[in-house]
Order: sequence, then C-alpha cells, then structure tokens
Amino acid sequence: MPRSRSSAKKAGATFERQIADYLRDELNQPIDRLVKTGAKDRGDIGPLRDSKNRLIAVECKNTSKMALPQWVREAQAEADNYGAHLGIIIHKRHGSADPAQQWVTLTLQDLVKLLR
Repeated sequence: MPRSRSSAKKAGATFERQIADYLRDELNQPIDRLVKTGAKDRGDIGPLRDSKNRLIAVECKNTSKMALPQWVREAQAEADNYGAHLGIIIHKRHGSADPAQQWVTLTLQDLVKLLR
C-alpha cells in the first residue's frame, strides 16, 4: 500500500529532524530544519559548513524509490539558491534507523570541490 501525501510528508519531516539533530550533535554546529521557500528552496537542513567554513546545501529524502539524477539536480539548484559551495543528498537507508548509517550522495565533481 503506497503512502498518502500526509504520511510521506510526516516521514520526510521526521527524517529531516533525525539528520539535523545528528549533524548538530556530531559537528557542534547550529544545524536545524530550514523553512521551505518554494521555488527558491535552500535545502532541508542547515546551515551545514565544511572544515573551511563553506556552506553546504542538504537535501533529505525518505523514499524507497531512488531518483538520483532528479535529486542531484535539486540539490545543485538549492545550493545555488543558498549561495552554497555545493549540494548533497542524504537519503534513507531502509532497514536502518540509525542516522549515522544513512546514505549520502553527491557527484564526483562535488566530492572533489569538497576535498580540495
């Protein structure tokens, strides 16, 4: 049985909260869920910063159906909207409730930008 729109929104919000809390606690940064801003959305949680203090846009996905090309485009658009260095996708690893065990996806180009 597929999710209803309201149950999908609730699952997404819960996943965003778990990821934001985990990153906040692990990185000692003031990370929280971001307000949705429609066409100029900046991602789901923030402000996440790398070791050089560059902003990273974070798109969270809690779905069993992968849509990586779409998600990458969305994360890149949100990075542009946010003025971020790059965008990443954190997506649910089904079968694991531990926030530390969720998947993170980004392009190889963005990985190089992050590590450079």
